[in-house]
Amino acid sequence: MEPRWMADEMLGRLARYLRFMGFDTAYARGWTDHEVRARAHLEGRILLTRDRTLARQTPGAVGLCSTDIGGQLVEIRRAFPTIPWELRPDRCTLCNGVLSRWVPSPAEPLPRGAPRELVERGLTLYRCPDCLHVYWQGSHSEKVRNLIAHAAQPLEA
Repeated sequence: MEPRWMADEMLGRLARYLRFMGFDTAYARGWTDHEVRARAHLEGRILLTRDRTLARQTPGAVGLCSTDIGGQLVEIRRAFPTIPWELRPDRCTLCNGVLSRWVPSPAEPLPRGAPRELVERGLTLYRCPDCLHVYWQGSHSEKVRNLIAHAAQPLEA
């Protein structure tokens, strides 16, 4: 069973990357430490935080030291070496909703920024049923894939 994460307010970018990897990741934006601890416990989530005090006060929390996303992913991988590290279009990076394949009708308007050629070329689109954000394989996917692949390299002892 894959872990379910709770990223505290300092780790919003990390939350997005974990969602790129298909992980169920809540983002505790604007929550008090008490709310973060309570929700993580109630929802069975592992808290990820850079706040040392919060990490000490929360059973099972992972205290991260790195300030950059690549380093944070490596730290999580060290703590959980058996979880899969790959790009999976399963989760909305904005709201954590579960994505589904989406085939718009020819008359259906595409969201702002989504070129009509995507549909014409038959590329797979994914849409979040919660916030309606649409995803597709673009140049940004390659950047994310490279960062995740770097974090997935064999760990040094």
